Amino acid sequence: MNISLIDIGSNLTHDSFAADRDAVIARALEAGVRRQIVTGADSTSSIQAAALAAAHPLILSSTAGVHPHHAQSFDAPLREQLCNLLQLPHVVAVGECGLDYFRNFSPPEAQRAAFVAQLEIAAEVRKPVFLHQRDAHGDFAAILRDYRASLTGGVAHCFTGSRSELEDYLALDLYIGVTGWVNDERRGQHLREAVPHIPADRLMLETDAPYLLPRDLLPAPKSRRNEPAHLPHIARTVAHLRGESFDALAASTTRNAERFFRVNAGTAMLTG
Repeated sequence: MNISLIDIGSNLTHDSFAADRDAVIARALEAGVRRQIVTGADSTSSIQAAALAAAHPLILSSTAGVHPHHAQSFDAPLREQLCNLLQLPHVVAVGECGLDYFRNFSPPEAQRAAFVAQLEIAAEVRKPVFLHQRDAHGDFAAILRDYRASLTGGVAHCFTGSRSELEDYLALDLYIGVTGWVNDERRGQHLREAVPHIPADRLMLETDAPYLLPRDLLPAPKSRRNEPAHLPHIARTVAHLRGESFDALAASTTRNAERFFRVNAGTAMLTG
C-alpha cells in the first residue's frame, strides 16, 4: 500500500490501548499511517507519550502539555517538567493546551493562566503549540493574538467550528487539524461546510484516537474505539468534500505535518 499519512493527534497512552498498543501501531503502519504525534494532556500522559516516542523514533513523536481540563494542576514544578520534556528531540510541540468552557472541569481563570503559561513555554523552547478550544472561541482567539508573534506556529487541533471561526484561525496563521468529526453528517455539518475553505498548505489530519470514531465507518468496531488505522477513511471523506484526489490530499497534509512538527513521515516498514 503506497499511502503515507501522518496522524497529528493520537492518544496512544490511553488505557483502552494498554492491552494491544503494539498491534494498534502495526495496524496503523499497514494502513499507511507512517507517523503519529502522540498527545500529552497532563503530567502523566506527557511523560508516557515521550517514552513511547523514544521507543519508536521512526514512527512516533509526541507533545507535552496540560489540557484545559487539568489546568488546576498547573504549577511551577509541572512547568519545569514540561520544559525538560520539550528539550527532547522527539517531543515536538507544546500541548494539548487551550480553553474548554463546555465542561469547565477547571475554572476558566485557571484555564486561561495555564494556557498563557504554555504559550510562554512554547515561545521559550521554539516549538509549536497543539491547541484545544471548545465553547471559548473569543477568549481563546484574544489570548492567541497577544502571543502569536512570539510563537513558531500553532494548530487548531480537532477543529469543529464554523466558517467564521476558521477565518479567525487562518488570520492567526494557524494550521487546522481535521478529525472524524467530518464523517458525521449530523454533528459535523459546520465542519463539512468549512473544510473546502481550508487552504491546502494549512490542513492536517488526525484521529484523536480512541475518541471520535468516524460515524460512517463500516463495519464499526464493537468496542467503539477509534484508532490511527482509520485515518485513511477520514482522509477520503476530506478529499471528497474538497474535490481533491485522495493521493493529492495525502501528499499535501503529510507535507504540512512534516513542516509543522519538523518530522519525517519516514519509510518505516513492519518487521517480524
